[in-house]
Amino acid sequence: MGFHTFDAEKAGNLEDEERYRWCSREELLTMIAPHKRATVADLGSGTGFYTDVVAPHTETVYAVDVQAEMHEYYEEKGRPENVRPLNASVADLPLDDNALDAAFSTMTYHEFSGSDSMTELARVIRPGGRLVTVDWSANGSGSAGPPLEERHNLGHAVSALTAAGFTVDHAVSRTETFVCRARL
Repeated sequence: MGFHTFDAEKAGNLEDEERYRWCSREELLTMIAPHKRATVADLGSGTGFYTDVVAPHTETVYAVDVQAEMHEYYEEKGRPENVRPLNASVADLPLDDNALDAAFSTMTYHEFSGSDSMTELARVIRPGGRLVTVDWSANGSGSAGPPLEERHNLGHAVSALTAAGFTVDHAVSRTETFVCRARL
């Protein structure tokens, strides 16, 4: 299960404002609670669709993606100056210990859900920092997002984060997605 990567040839589809149906701007900003001096990472940033929502509220956002093509698309679209692209996997982030005030993923947890990634996130997020995950649920219908067999349910995310030392303080299973916020 998991580790599905979005087809970079369909990058333009990630710019569809219909995506706010699954995670609105307001919900994301409320869950992350960024501030002007914050350093945040968007895990599986793709074209920067949600990175652009968070960037005006922070000092720095790292746009983390394993596909260089996604960063190229973002550059052509117009990457904000405070966004730093990182071509890396979540399991091996080129960041210092405690470098992040927060990290978030929108519809990408299934791409990096292994224990190595959770351990790495616990390393780079500072004590008290937040990790926000919104992803497709294995309990959904499968009519949107990746196939059901590539998804996880909320319990998987809660267990994985807890095992890595996070404390989950918000966890909601919805019709097609789940939301999980954890802190160190």
